[in-house]
Parts: sequence; C-alpha cells; structure tokens
Amino acid sequence: MKVTESYVFLKEARFHAFHGVLPQETEVGQDFLVTVRAAMDMSAAMNHDMLEVALDYGTLYQLVKREMDIPSQLVEHVAGRIAHAVFDNFPQVTAVDINITKLNPPLGADCFGAGVEVHVEKVKSEK
Repeated sequence: MKVTESYVFLKEARFHAFHGVLPQETEVGQDFLVTVRAAMDMSAAMNHDMLEVALDYGTLYQLVKREMDIPSQLVEHVAGRIAHAVFDNFPQVTAVDINITKLNPPLGADCFGAGVEVHVEKVKSEK
C-alpha cells in the first residue's frame, strides 16, 4: 500500500473574534469559521497506533484559537499567522490550506459569509 496524499484537518471551527477595520468589528466582534487542512505523510500513524507519529488535532485547534484571539484588521494576516504557527509546531507538515470565513460581514447584503482561503507550502529553507 502506498499513501499518495494525506491530510489532517480542522473543519469549520467556530470562533468569536475581533478582526476587521470597522469600529463594530473591533468592539463587538463577530463569528468566524476556520478550516485548516495540513498536508503530511501519515504512513507511520496508519501503521502504528501512537499519537507520537501523528499530528494531534487538539494541538492544531489550540494553535488556531491562539491566533484567532489576537485582533487584526485583516483576516489575511490571521491566515498568515496560522500558517506560520502550523509550520513552526508541526515540522512534518509540508503544506497547509486555511479558510477563514466571516459569518456576518458588513456588506449590506445577505450572504453566508466572506473571507479568505490560502494554500501555503513550506519552502526548503524552513524547518
């Protein structure tokens, strides 16, 4: 058996945060959904039932929560911080997809949400 792609993910974790540029966004805050998908070789975890060879998604959640708790004007900046945190804490991760959705964006329109989605790959100079 050969694993060609594998990911650990956190899907639509809900956070109340204070990201944005408008006064209401920074004072009252709003709800966000965050999805993170981390690419890594999980062959060892598939063959050995040990957390030590896996990516602990509880720790992944705590990293995302920590970054969501830091107010920022731009969700792009939050996504960048999450990417750095994932690469810094999980050296086995080779790429990460991050989706941050602001559930009630101040658009004056009815929509499910607005936000950012990025795909970030670790460069060779990063550990």
